[in-house]
Amino acid sequence: MQREIKKRATVYGLVAVVSAIMLGAFAYSLQVYPPESQLPVESLLRTFSSYNELRSFLLANSKTQGAFPFYGPLDINVFRGPLASKAGSFAETLGSTLNLEYSTTNIQVAGVDEADIVKTDGEYIYLMSGNNITIMKAYPPEEAEVLSKITFSNDAYPVGIFVSRDILAVLGSKYTFPSLVYEPYCVDIKTFVNVYDISEKTQPVPLNNFTISGSYFNSRMIGDYVYFVVSQPAYVIYDTVVLPKIYSKDGIIEINASEIHYTNASDNYFMFTTVVALNIQNTAEEPTKSTIMLGGTSSMYVSLNNVYITFREPDTRTSIYRIRIEKNTINTEAHGKVPGHELNQFSMDEYNNYFRIATTTWVNGITQNNVYILNMNLTMVGKLENLASGENLHSARFMGDRCYLVTFKKTDPLFVIDLSEPTTPSVLGQLEIPGYSDYLHPYDETHLIGVGKQTVEAEQGYFAWYQGVKISLFDVSDVTNPMQIANYTIGDRGTDSPILSDHKAFLFDRSKNLLVIPVSVAQIDESEYPYGVPPSAYGELVWQGAYVFNLSLEGFVLKGRVTHLESGVDIWNTSYWVKRSLYIENVLYTVSDKKIKMNSLEDLTQINEINIP
Repeated sequence: MQREIKKRATVYGLVAVVSAIMLGAFAYSLQVYPPESQLPVESLLRTFSSYNELRSFLLANSKTQGAFPFYGPLDINVFRGPLASKAGSFAETLGSTLNLEYSTTNIQVAGVDEADIVKTDGEYIYLMSGNNITIMKAYPPEEAEVLSKITFSNDAYPVGIFVSRDILAVLGSKYTFPSLVYEPYCVDIKTFVNVYDISEKTQPVPLNNFTISGSYFNSRMIGDYVYFVVSQPAYVIYDTVVLPKIYSKDGIIEINASEIHYTNASDNYFMFTTVVALNIQNTAEEPTKSTIMLGGTSSMYVSLNNVYITFREPDTRTSIYRIRIEKNTINTEAHGKVPGHELNQFSMDEYNNYFRIATTTWVNGITQNNVYILNMNLTMVGKLENLASGENLHSARFMGDRCYLVTFKKTDPLFVIDLSEPTTPSVLGQLEIPGYSDYLHPYDETHLIGVGKQTVEAEQGYFAWYQGVKISLFDVSDVTNPMQIANYTIGDRGTDSPILSDHKAFLFDRSKNLLVIPVSVAQIDESEYPYGVPPSAYGELVWQGAYVFNLSLEGFVLKGRVTHLESGVDIWNTSYWVKRSLYIENVLYTVSDKKIKMNSLEDLTQINEINIP
């Protein structure tokens, strides 16, 4: 880890939208994938000459006409949570002045920060909780206190924050529902970035607000610049194309059709995807932007110089766009395609002027896993295909000349792949053990930490039952013979951890032998099964909090557990569930929506706790 997250009809409409998206994803997985052949790189993107040309293009090439359901990752989470109930009622770079040692957000690429719900500069903690951003003095822990709070309106949902020197940037979305209950797809969504001067922690001063139409997709911060991506449906409704709009104190500016890039191809539907560069240290500098009209955004990987955005195509291929970034300059420079679909951002990597990506394809309904290597023009130069046929890709991690893949059906094959010769990648070794890892994290150059699920094979032998959360330590020093040298399983079937889907919940520091993971623990009452517990049995939720381990090459040693649940609080009250952890000096801070606890890293003795108003 480096040092330095109307009436029932309206509700039913929203549920239908989410269901349509999930059903569509399932349908894609059943498509037959055509035989692989290398695809030529297409020429650079064109731009429309006029609004009429754009409109004609959509009418001719979009297989879906009129309004269609699309929501970004934040929107789906909001609709499943507070906004769903709200819809029903609607119809009715951091640096501490103390020079302290502290942890920072678990990121993928050094120097490329990722927005999260918690940030620290070693002296203060900045926490996003619901519609509030709380600034708290954190160190020393005995003097911890809440200093100020920024509250957003009920229609605004922050998604993450960045902190750099004395600047705080809050990213999120605003939602406006239509007045007609039969238009659930036409939710008005805008993405905002609010910038504050936090040199005086007790009184943050608003500096800038940038708002653009569309759903928040993802973001990064490099130096003084926040780069974020926004997607908006591109459809013709009432004979009109609704173009992306930027909102400012000077009024509304519509992005002209002549500014929108595109490729001459048909798709099931199109999206306006806009990349924005915003200097948060110099608010006098105008933001820059670039808009591409493509299929729906899928994943994003960002290096120090390039943004890679993927788009899943109807034929189960993935389009990749490389967008060069340098301060406020944004240029789309390359476009390529690979068979299959990537899993997440960790399925992608840039190294030595090559882009590497791991994907899963479907051939006659059977999954196959692959690794492709492309040059900076996004022309394919090497490939390794048909790994673990019939198995699902659960995690990937690129580390220099190596790629590590975890696939799963009944056991967990950990593949070690050699990428030192980009034109001829090859499998060096593999390990098969029960369970699987959904997240891989480097311990050092020759060891990996995996977090996933333990499994028990079904008696029929066709599949395996998921059990508790499993943490593994892999030795890959002998690349031909990788080994699991230690593991630790938490809880029974039903146990879960946010790390399985959100790497930012992971805290590891090798110099401190420290590993902290938030876990909700399920436990089976064996007395209810006099003839033995079947592997399909679910446990009952009995505990939630952070597991704190001492981790070395000798294995996992549980130091203790920290929970925010207290007497009288329902265990299902997720406001008290630990979501993040961090350390400052020798103090462990665990964070939920309702409180921050401070414990000694030596023996986990509680030092202090602060309730979040």
